[in-house]
Amino acid sequence: MKLLFVVTLLWREALCGSPSVQIGGLFPRGADQEYSAFRVGMVQFGMADFRLTPHIDNLEVANSFAVTNCFCSQFSRGVYAIFGFYDKKSVNTITSFCETLHVSFITPSFPAEGMNQFVLQMRPDIKGPLVSLVEYYKWEKFAYLYDSDRGLSTLQVILDTAAEKKWVVTAINVGNLKDERKDEAYRSLFQDLEILKERRIILDCEQDKVKDIMEQVITIGRHVKGYHYIIANLGFVDGDLSKIQYGGANVSGFQLVDFDDPVVAKFDQRWEALEEKEYPGADARIRYTSALTYDAVHVMTEAFRFLHKQRIDMSRRGNSGDCLANPAVPWAQGVEIERALKQVRVDGLTGNIQFDQYGKRVNYSVTVMELKNSGPVKIGYWNEVDKMVVTKSDLYPNDTMGMENKTVIVTTILEAPYVMLKKNAELFQDNDRYEGYCVDLAAEIAKHCGIRYQLKIVGDGKYGARDAETKIWNGMVGELVYGKADIAVAPLTITLVREEVIDFSKPFMSLGISIMIKKPQKSKPGVFSFLDPLAYEIWMCIVFAYIGVSVVLFLVSRFSPYEWTLEEPEDGALPLTTESTNEFGIFNSLWFSLGAFMRQGCDISPRSLSGRIVGGVWWFFTLIIISSYTANLAAFLTVERMVSPIESAEDLAKQAEIAYGTLDSGSTKEFFRRSKIALFDKMWQYMKSAEPSVFVKKTSEGVLRVRKSKGKYAYLLESTMNEYIEQRKPCDTMKVGGNLDSKGYGIATPKGSPLRNAVNLAVLKLNEQGLLDKLKNKWWYDKGECGSGGGESKEKTSALSLSNVAGVFYILVGGLGLAMMVALVEFCYKSRAEAKKMKMKFTDAMRSKARLSITGSTSENGRVPVAYLRPGLPMSLSMTDLS
Repeated sequence: MKLLFVVTLLWREALCGSPSVQIGGLFPRGADQEYSAFRVGMVQFGMADFRLTPHIDNLEVANSFAVTNCFCSQFSRGVYAIFGFYDKKSVNTITSFCETLHVSFITPSFPAEGMNQFVLQMRPDIKGPLVSLVEYYKWEKFAYLYDSDRGLSTLQVILDTAAEKKWVVTAINVGNLKDERKDEAYRSLFQDLEILKERRIILDCEQDKVKDIMEQVITIGRHVKGYHYIIANLGFVDGDLSKIQYGGANVSGFQLVDFDDPVVAKFDQRWEALEEKEYPGADARIRYTSALTYDAVHVMTEAFRFLHKQRIDMSRRGNSGDCLANPAVPWAQGVEIERALKQVRVDGLTGNIQFDQYGKRVNYSVTVMELKNSGPVKIGYWNEVDKMVVTKSDLYPNDTMGMENKTVIVTTILEAPYVMLKKNAELFQDNDRYEGYCVDLAAEIAKHCGIRYQLKIVGDGKYGARDAETKIWNGMVGELVYGKADIAVAPLTITLVREEVIDFSKPFMSLGISIMIKKPQKSKPGVFSFLDPLAYEIWMCIVFAYIGVSVVLFLVSRFSPYEWTLEEPEDGALPLTTESTNEFGIFNSLWFSLGAFMRQGCDISPRSLSGRIVGGVWWFFTLIIISSYTANLAAFLTVERMVSPIESAEDLAKQAEIAYGTLDSGSTKEFFRRSKIALFDKMWQYMKSAEPSVFVKKTSEGVLRVRKSKGKYAYLLESTMNEYIEQRKPCDTMKVGGNLDSKGYGIATPKGSPLRNAVNLAVLKLNEQGLLDKLKNKWWYDKGECGSGGGESKEKTSALSLSNVAGVFYILVGGLGLAMMVALVEFCYKSRAEAKKMKMKFTDAMRSKARLSITGSTSENGRVPVAYLRPGLPMSLSMTDLS
């Protein structure tokens, strides 16, 4: 760099005494690299016999008034030629001045329409290459997006050719879009083109506008397989194509500067050695507009060298310095300079430089480019003689060679048990720092595909979703879409929106969305837990059935004559009564029904057919009820049960006490957002409007929220992760209900990746070998921390405790107490009746009854008098008369 600086100083000193050739320069604001190329050209092509002195103005080329002032200012300084830029609004102003004043204008801007004698077009015309490329691809229907600021001449040629060849062209002007709304307008434009099924698109715009359009193409997923774009400018490699490189779409274009050319390669070395502070834009590869600027200096140098050798008088006289003089006075030597410029023929950075009589480039060649996975590739060239010449016929196939020698970047996410840092990860390097299901899976796939790989954790910690406003993909999907990774081995769900921008392998794991809640406390058995085998309604029906059967038995016994019988006296005794008796009074009927229900029987039974029918159906009823009760009793008393507040998605949706949410930027959230099912749409409306937000950034955050919410938060996540966390300490979460959908995890690759087929075959082979199931058992159940590895919550059987059957003891004690109380009431009642009848004191009657109850006798010798009847005695004889 120092040597170059010294040479520059010596050159400038050598020219101090040489004649000065005034050169004008009109540069738009922001054209830093073009101006740097202009300065480098001045140094590079300087001559010892005369010197070029530039007069530079920076202006807004779209402002005709500013262009007029600058042009007149340059002209008044006595410049011999002007180099500069123009656009659609200023091109007529400049060409008019040039024609009137005979001042040559050398420009790298787009070729102006019409025949302009004093305008030299450094930029070759792209019409011929563009039409030839469309014909080669055999397009018959396509969209043509053009920038009206570049003129309409190319559009006119395309439309004329379309009319001749019966093409269907949809022409759309993108040059008049407002900057503040251009991104939204581009997205809307491509959505409209999608409706029209337009997937072949020509972009006839400058590189900055192509960049803006391509960014929106990527955000809405129109850079995938099935789309084809032709960039109709001469700087195919000038823009950043890395983001669209792996999308799968075909991208073609033209390149004017051949960086493989020795002349360009030599210049490129010098260009890279420049200081960016002194030469702005030198830190980037030279653009084709900068190369045209450099070549323009070369052309002017050669022209004035020729004029200097010919000793042609180029002096300015009279009022020739006033561009607004009336009448205008053209410069007499202007024609000589114009002819000298057009006669120049040199080889520059843009190839052969030669002009026709109208100042347009002829005998030029442009390279036809195609974007591959490895980057831009030359597929042919175009020139005026041979037209379209293809040197590579494999325009579309993806590159499949060289993957063995490349280290494949595998993007993944830290998510247990898929990818986890080892406990002593700091002691290891690269892939050895990680462990988990996907780590093992990536190793197996690499073994089958024969590739080297490096695991890379995704920077934002997200799986991948497209922003609703910017349409930009984040997470692992974004890494694949924008070319930052070659493959994604992670629990990445296969979805439609993702499949549009990346490729998936066959699923290596099937799953669905499930509900995780905090495991409820085990319910303590109640005092009357022995009643749990039958529902409350059944117990009530049994009580009513018992009463009803007893009443019906009582009634049929009353009405049936077979239930009435005469009492038979003992041998030798007379009958006490001649009345018939019926054993099935209301109390005996109740006792019979109760005995049958308790499977104990009774000392009385129905004699009539109707009574036996009642008894038979009651026995059958009690048989079924008691058998069902006994069958369920063991399970209810010996199994510890947990009562869950939520059992399904319906339970979640119809309550407001328990909040529920999903992972932000994931397929689960996308599922609810796009679902048309009423239940899931209702859940989505709740989730997106809930305050505070129910969405979490990481799965670990969602699990922690479930554990700390005391049962007031449910987390919706993939069933596989739910089952894994259920097997992790502190074992306080559980999966409830079935899966809400069915989907799978797949290994993702960029669209058109050469790894796709190899990875797909590897997954199928691992599945057939049973290795995928083996890996799941290893990381889910073999390493489980909560016992029983089946993924389901198992209920533990334990021995009966007193609390399980306490109610039975309470009923026993209560029944005994009730019996004692009833016996006491009967004792008092009978004693009172005896006292009245015997006309004795109540206390004496109770004492007599108590002696009878204790000793079995009312007399002092312990005997009980027996009453019997002799023949002839009156029946009203009392016991006192017999004594």
